[in-house]
Amino acid sequence: MGQKKTAKKSSTKPPKLSKVAYEAELKRLQAELVAMQQWVVETGARVVIVMEGRDAAGKGSAIKRITQYLNPRTCRVEALPKPNDRESGQWYFQRYVEKLPTAGEIVIFDRSWYNRAGVERVMGFCTSQEYRRFLHQAPIFERLLVEDGIMLRKYWFSVSDEEQYKRFQSRLEDPLRRWKLSPMDLQSITRWEDYSRAKDEMFVHTDIPSAPWYTVESEDKKRSRINVIAHLLSTIPYEKIDRPLPEIPQRPDSGDYVRPPRGEFRYVPDYAARLEQSDEEKAAKKAEKTKKNKKKKN
Repeated sequence: MGQKKTAKKSSTKPPKLSKVAYEAELKRLQAELVAMQQWVVETGARVVIVMEGRDAAGKGSAIKRITQYLNPRTCRVEALPKPNDRESGQWYFQRYVEKLPTAGEIVIFDRSWYNRAGVERVMGFCTSQEYRRFLHQAPIFERLLVEDGIMLRKYWFSVSDEEQYKRFQSRLEDPLRRWKLSPMDLQSITRWEDYSRAKDEMFVHTDIPSAPWYTVESEDKKRSRINVIAHLLSTIPYEKIDRPLPEIPQRPDSGDYVRPPRGEFRYVPDYAARLEQSDEEKAAKKAEKTKKNKKKKN
């Protein structure tokens, strides 16, 4: 008897979000983020957002959309590099404590102290003792942050191995994004199951009521950005603060001031002028293209 073919499972992947719907809702949500930041500044609230997940899962693009219109003076993104010799000798959480917000600030960690539970664990950059100590201390550390009034939000961006591979390939083919590929990133392909086990164990120990994990499905980047921003806004008890708009004064007369001649200054050359075309040039190119198309048809 021949072997029975296993029925292929139907895909649970959601449809791609339309560009029109995405852009309209993103603009609305970004306006709400501006209102939320204003509330944070006015009330002296402190917000910490932890962004974690697989490589190429869409964390960076989501952070860009969150911060696009926010005031960088009171909203910071922290992406800490590998610890130096001095930091390696500190308490593990110490360098992250230095980056926590003061009153009226939002801090987004583009990867965080959870490096120890992920890449350091999988790649052997920490000892088993250091790893176990982290799993014990992380919930305590986060409870202390929350007890002190910090609003802590933790997001895990989830992506399938097939989609991750496609995004890596896309980066490789794009000269503007190749810098995002590193040997460490590519290890996430060959060590997929190791990272999965590390993430599962991390959730078991650190998904606590006072600082829970929220998973962001990120097969469709547009959908994931909308979802994470909407969720973030729904968890922050902000109120819109009406501030009187300033009046723009009329410019006074220049008086006896005379601007020096332009020839005394160095100006950047008008490189953009090369991109301009006169109406005659555009018409000539269009006519030439039409002529060529007619020849091909004949």
